[in-house]
Amino acid sequence: MQIFQRISAALPVAILLSLLSQPAAADEKLMMKAAVAHEYGGPEVLKFEDVPRPGPKEDEALVRVIASGVNPADPLTLSGKYAREFGTHLPLIPGYDIAGIVEKVGANVTKLKVGDAVYGYPTFGGGWADYVTVREWEVAAKPRSLNFVEAAAIPMGALTAWQALLDVAKLQSGQTILIHGASGGVGSFAVQIAKSHGARVIATASTANQDLLKQLGADLAIDYTKTRFEDVARDVDAVLDPVGKETLARSYGVVKKGGIVMSLVALPDRAELKKHGIRGAAISVHPDATDLTEIAHLIDAGKMKPIVTQVLPLSEAIVAQQQAATHHTRGKVVLRIADDPKG
Repeated sequence: MQIFQRISAALPVAILLSLLSQPAAADEKLMMKAAVAHEYGGPEVLKFEDVPRPGPKEDEALVRVIASGVNPADPLTLSGKYAREFGTHLPLIPGYDIAGIVEKVGANVTKLKVGDAVYGYPTFGGGWADYVTVREWEVAAKPRSLNFVEAAAIPMGALTAWQALLDVAKLQSGQTILIHGASGGVGSFAVQIAKSHGARVIATASTANQDLLKQLGADLAIDYTKTRFEDVARDVDAVLDPVGKETLARSYGVVKKGGIVMSLVALPDRAELKKHGIRGAAISVHPDATDLTEIAHLIDAGKMKPIVTQVLPLSEAIVAQQQAATHHTRGKVVLRIADDPKG
């Protein structure tokens, strides 16, 4: 019996692709503001400067970015840790969450039109700029009930949670899931997605975030600074782990036979999976317009909402990166690139 399901290496596939990507063609003589790295390193390598505006290819659309979310994945790309192996190209513009308005479409684009309000996950990043190019399958119509800043907090985190819970774990109504780091960008969406599909949710977070877990709908909120989750959570159907290390190691024993442990940051241990008779998966995320559309419907139906804890101007991208690198952000930090058209 196969007990291990490898979805990808721990680094998200989309990020690996971005490391191999070539810069988009630029519209001649047109410039834009962007947060750019000309060398690899920490947040301090980012510069706020004028760069050529990208021009859409035949299968792309140009989006005027109103806001762009900040993710824990951003510092991984910026660090250049995988540059030699995967051939990262400089200069580099981070940003894998965007919300904005379609400005121009390529000849082969059929599902998007100029003026459309969209949100999504550009595979190759580039969202921390006035403009970014996207493919049709990377974006969907922005949730009508949200402004652009709120919408920009959604794509990568919600897609990660959606694909893990529904595509990989195939979570069913009545099942129980343990979600670690449930106050974070992925965890906060995972709680809401699980609840919207009828699952029972056990969620862990620090003392300061216990009220948030309850607001999100968790059936049982665990303060990991005071209680060992394995003393409370038993025989769960699935575990979603964005933490790794000791937290992952202690999670195998709380899953019932036939259940699954999913990690965002590591490959689950084969020996532990076999010992407990469970499955494991290293979760990656990919852009998917259909998933984004379903997520938007859930949001507009009032069953899910993003948690935006800080909004910064693009010129403070360094501060945003520093925040992302801590891996302890409550909800999401969002960069406001331009004024919201609705005010």
